[in-house]
Amino acid sequence: MKTALLAALAMVAIVRAEDSPMNTQTATLGGGCFWCVEAVYERLPGVLSVTSGYAGGHTPNPTYEQVCSGDTGHAEVVRIEFDPATVSYGKLIDLFWDAHDPTTLNRQGADTGTQYRSIILTENDEQARIARESKDRAQSKFKSPIVTEIVPLDKFHPAEQKHQNFYRQNPSHPYNQAVIAPKLRKLELKEPGQ
Repeated sequence: MKTALLAALAMVAIVRAEDSPMNTQTATLGGGCFWCVEAVYERLPGVLSVTSGYAGGHTPNPTYEQVCSGDTGHAEVVRIEFDPATVSYGKLIDLFWDAHDPTTLNRQGADTGTQYRSIILTENDEQARIARESKDRAQSKFKSPIVTEIVPLDKFHPAEQKHQNFYRQNPSHPYNQAVIAPKLRKLELKEPGQ
């Protein structure tokens, strides 16, 4: 039932993106493995597309293997294209704090390294302000300090095709079953920002 609902919501977003011109915005977020973050955001009404990729580092056009080495400075991130008339940037950021543990430095669960750091890459001063204010509000939910970086986005590098839509295309993959599916079940109990 939940899977059918998520699929229906995704189709509504796709149809809306194809059928009506709108002003869209983007948000770039990293909260551990990009497969997890992608799976969380692609289910939300108002999200038109989610692209896994790399940002925050110094190596041009990095590969997955290069990013995993920790030498590029890049984090695994997602770029979210959204319709601000349906979901605000602030709601996306508010959900971010629930979608991962922003208090662990360079780690999410068993994934360790700087590529798994918690990071919000902002495109303008308004996004930076919203992200900082959301972070301040979210801190009360955690015993430990939030270590999420909030920095300007320099360049986003899309990941290889095999990393795009990973959860939807590989629902029985062991990582998806052990990590992503439980996370989605937990988050389905909440609306973004609550």
